[in-house]
Amino acid sequence: MHPLLRAIDLQKTYRKDANRVEVLRGLSLDVHEGEFVSVIGASGSGKSTLLHLLGTLDRPDSGEIHLEGKRIDNLPSEGRDKLRNHTFGFIFQFYHLLPEMTALENVLTPAMIANSAWSWWGRRKELRRQGMAMLERMGLGQRWNHRPRELSGGEMQRTAIARALISRPRVLLADEPTGNLDASNGGHIIEVLRNLNRDDGLTIVMVTHNLDIVQESDRVVRMVEGRIEPAAALVNA
Repeated sequence: MHPLLRAIDLQKTYRKDANRVEVLRGLSLDVHEGEFVSVIGASGSGKSTLLHLLGTLDRPDSGEIHLEGKRIDNLPSEGRDKLRNHTFGFIFQFYHLLPEMTALENVLTPAMIANSAWSWWGRRKELRRQGMAMLERMGLGQRWNHRPRELSGGEMQRTAIARALISRPRVLLADEPTGNLDASNGGHIIEVLRNLNRDDGLTIVMVTHNLDIVQESDRVVRMVEGRIEPAAALVNA
């Protein structure tokens, strides 16, 4: 079975002051449709950089990224924007909710961006219903009119998940989704992700440093110095 998402020999270097920092050094990874993959590794191993490249938020210096066998890292900006609006959903450690907007308005921001003003006006009732349904699923149906400052950390992260799902993506990329939460709220977020994976078949790639939560995933890969550690080394660790 061919992978849904494939990274091939990715290289990425950043400049820090006068120095060049190699972040990814020939990394390759396959992710199959419906899989829940956890990526672990020490700080600075390149986990977040990998996620950004997979989701076309950044481009590799060399190497390729394929979606269903088609290369996507070299698409023009418009093509990559379309992928981020329709194919990839993103959640981060910091929720990135707009403070002046309600929970429902935050959830609907991708739909606002994806639709022209005329299209938004024609679909606004339908999209609001979809947004409310997503908040209900996240257990936030009674909090739709609250602004981020009125929500707990767990509620803000669930709002961010609802926002990531409003465009019905095929792949959810989660960067330390429990990093700002206590153990109880973090466990609830992982339960939400696991249910989305099992019930909806959503493909998830999650970066985390929390080894207590990776047991919920189908597969764990470890990054060491910008590369994926061989499976045998992970099993024997």
